[in-house]
Amino acid sequence: MDYALGDDAAALRQRLRDLMKTHLPDRFHGAFTDDPEDLATAEAFCRLLAKEGLLTLAWPEEYGGGGGSVWQQTVVREEMWAAHEPRGAQYMGVNWVGPAIMRYGTADQKATHLAAISAGEVIWCQGFSEPEAGTDLASLRTRAVRDGDGWVINGQKIWTSYALMARWCVLATRTEPVEGSSGRHTLFLIPMDRAGVTARPIRSMLGPHHLNEVFFDNVRASDADVLGEVGGGWQVIREALAFERVGIARYARCESLLERLRVELGQQWADLPESIRTRWARALVDLRVARLLAYRAVSLLDDPAAPAAASSARIAATTCDQKVAELLFDALGAAAMDATPDAVLDGAVDDHWRYAQAATVASGTIEVQRMLVARELLGGR
Repeated sequence: MDYALGDDAAALRQRLRDLMKTHLPDRFHGAFTDDPEDLATAEAFCRLLAKEGLLTLAWPEEYGGGGGSVWQQTVVREEMWAAHEPRGAQYMGVNWVGPAIMRYGTADQKATHLAAISAGEVIWCQGFSEPEAGTDLASLRTRAVRDGDGWVINGQKIWTSYALMARWCVLATRTEPVEGSSGRHTLFLIPMDRAGVTARPIRSMLGPHHLNEVFFDNVRASDADVLGEVGGGWQVIREALAFERVGIARYARCESLLERLRVELGQQWADLPESIRTRWARALVDLRVARLLAYRAVSLLDDPAAPAAASSARIAATTCDQKVAELLFDALGAAAMDATPDAVLDGAVDDHWRYAQAATVASGTIEVQRMLVARELLGGR
């Protein structure tokens, strides 16, 4: 395997690091902390990336992108996640909502949404999971019923990240089959301020904005709100989740934290138990494997094998996420909770550990991802 990222990868990495060093505060741990200034910082940084042509680097120029390669976008993805994702919630619009609209959207939908995403001006949320249909999206119950020349939508979504701050939602619904289609899933692009849409936060250890429930009570929609074909939503969902699962470079943040641990401990590194240092080395090897699996999935994004490849990459990355979180706590002990400026990793361990606990559930449980991979290996049996 040869997944060279291009001759300009090193220069692009340095450019991104310089921008983050200049425009992000010290000890920045992401946009979704209890400090509202962190969210404001991420929003401003997204607009800066857009101005620099880096937010949607791999998008076609006609849609506000940089016309770059998927490998350049991979570099951006890795550098952002290594620095606690200063794009905030924008990765959803950049990684899969935008590409899905490019592929399946109407001319009006493209004109309305793509420029706003590429400018870093709009946040999207994903209305997929439901109280009785989390990873099993085939069982979703939110229903869109034809009413004259439009639709009426009723149902509930849960675990909806960013719903309180999002302006738009990609909403998965169940519809009756129409002529020429046997599908029962239809996607709608719904503004969050439309009458009948209500978002409520779900308190959790992940902090503000991450988990919410959203209710749709007699929400009106038109055919212009449908993404793709009526009844054709399942194909869009499968492709969207493949984009999403390779769009989160968890391995990059893990590698960054492991390296920071070794460097910031200095002479104390040699005093760690040999078992801890052995685990550190094994974790680094596992992360390199996760990186290669992610690169393979990126290379197959337009291939029918992409969903299974993306699932393999996600299994590797999320299990590494949790292994590294436990290793960091074991290496630092009580000091792992120290968030003062002079502390080793200055609070990043607690932040990483909390997100790692949800990693194997978000975007489809790891058990279902393993089933998808098994089916692929067994030829669909």
